[in-house]
Amino acid sequence: MTVLRSRPALEVPPVPRARATRITIWPYLLVAPTIVAAAYLLIYPLLRNVVISMQRFGIGELIRGDADLVWFANYVEILTDPQFWAVVRRTVAFTVVNVGPIMVLSTAVALLLTGLGRWMRLLVMGGLVLTWAMPIIAATTVFQWLFASQLGLVNWVLVSLGFEQFDGYTWFASGSATFGILVALIVWQSVPFAALVLYSAMTTVPAELYESARIDGASGTRMFRSITFPILRPMFGLVLCLEVIWVVKAFVQIWAISQGGPGQATTTLPVYAFQVAQALHKFDLGAAISMVTVLMLTVVLLVYIRTEKAR
Repeated sequence: MTVLRSRPALEVPPVPRARATRITIWPYLLVAPTIVAAAYLLIYPLLRNVVISMQRFGIGELIRGDADLVWFANYVEILTDPQFWAVVRRTVAFTVVNVGPIMVLSTAVALLLTGLGRWMRLLVMGGLVLTWAMPIIAATTVFQWLFASQLGLVNWVLVSLGFEQFDGYTWFASGSATFGILVALIVWQSVPFAALVLYSAMTTVPAELYESARIDGASGTRMFRSITFPILRPMFGLVLCLEVIWVVKAFVQIWAISQGGPGQATTTLPVYAFQVAQALHKFDLGAAISMVTVLMLTVVLLVYIRTEKAR
């Protein structure tokens, strides 16, 4: 009778303590440069802005390099200023008017991509990427040319269609027209990113759900309401939050086209903060306005996220 002897288990030699410590620390050393750079580029400016917003900081203090601490006096001054609240209302209206079309158009484009063939889908996605990658100032310059009073393409097309009143029409002299042009510009710049994100999310929805719905006779609208949107609700919420932040902090487009005019018609909170800080040399009030903007955005987004979690 043969007795089978089990082989002894292989023993893993213990890792020396010094080597184990190096293995544990090494991942943190790899990410340390990124963390330090992010802290310097993001956290330090934010903290510096908070400090300035609690100081009496004008052009004299900027030259001398010192400032007196006034705590929340700057916040009280701007929060009791009727002009500040007028700018807040205009910023809210500007955000709503932009974010609504952005979400509708980006959802429509994402649904269109899901129904296109491979090569046509690649062509459309390439156009979206190129539009999204265009520098902001370049896109703004194109829109300025499109709506120019003398050589603008929009006026030429309208006159060619028989609307003679638009011959030499000055779009940027009207507050409502300038507001509408800025909305068109920001929507045009925002839709590609949101559409690509939503399309990527839509590709994760199981195809079996759509096939079952088609067998039951569901229409495309019903499938979107009953399948696509409920499953991708968190992604729609994320895109909505990102677009709200993008629209509220829009500055380059507004400043390059109108500098907040005409007649303060396009002055939003970032533009107002810049005007107060640079034109009036009240850097303390400008910092306070920017911090209030950040706090307002944070509160709105937290309320939205909490509401979504409660569902």
